[in-house]
Amino acid sequence: MNNVTSSSNPVGNRETILILTPLARFYQEYWDNLLKLSYPHELITLAFMIPKSREGNSATAQLQEQITKTQKSGPEKNRFASIIIERQDFDPPLASQNEGERHKMENQKARRAAMSRARNSLLFTTLGPSTSWVLWLDSDIVETPPDLIQDLAAHDKAIIVPNCFQRYTDKYKQPAERPYDFNSWQDSETAQKLGEQMGPDDILLEGYADMATYRTLMAYMVDEDGDPQQEVPLDGVGGTALLVKAEVHRDGAMFPPFPFYHLIETEGFAKMAKRLGWSATGLPNYRVYHYNE
Repeated sequence: MNNVTSSSNPVGNRETILILTPLARFYQEYWDNLLKLSYPHELITLAFMIPKSREGNSATAQLQEQITKTQKSGPEKNRFASIIIERQDFDPPLASQNEGERHKMENQKARRAAMSRARNSLLFTTLGPSTSWVLWLDSDIVETPPDLIQDLAAHDKAIIVPNCFQRYTDKYKQPAERPYDFNSWQDSETAQKLGEQMGPDDILLEGYADMATYRTLMAYMVDEDGDPQQEVPLDGVGGTALLVKAEVHRDGAMFPPFPFYHLIETEGFAKMAKRLGWSATGLPNYRVYHYNE
């Protein structure tokens, strides 16, 4: 353990990366993007948590097919150190995984509590003593810069998150982009006062008109001509793409499946990490892209 580093030069120091993905649906573009990552694949372990459902069974079969192609017959440079597939030991709270259903406000507490349980289970069963960094990467992140890991690690931050956007076709049939993940934010007095008025089991949610928090959202901090390396301090983080020094998780920072200071899942993780003395950093001008349903 004493020799394990998590530094700004992870390739030079041969630091091992654990990429963790809760996976309910398989997207070929996600896998293709993984293969394009320029970080040495022999230093990367992949681990997946898949629900025990019909959709989960289909995702598992598709994932296993790609794993076999990559690990057994693909180019050696594409092969990962190891790949782990786990199945959830609890039922998913939502029958449907379509985007509209997932994002309904009334579904958030149950959905994100279940996601927290899946994240924690995946983390606690795969984090090894030699792991330097944990990259949380959602299964619907289909495009990142190839140097994603090196770019994020270069900042040498305990917790760092890029900005998650979505490509789409606008009403003029032109390619466009829009912010997707609203869980990376700087706190506001309004949100803190809302929390003070809540019951112990209530949670604050971001991105819903019925709960105006007036937090400063990283999604809207983008400067089109801005420096991709610009850093901003954050109080909440999203988990679509999130790089964490392994020691932060070893210190006990996990994803609360219960209201933690009225926060849950990744936002609760940022709060818990902060209580343990770690801080979160955002890169508003560094983009990764979410699948567009």
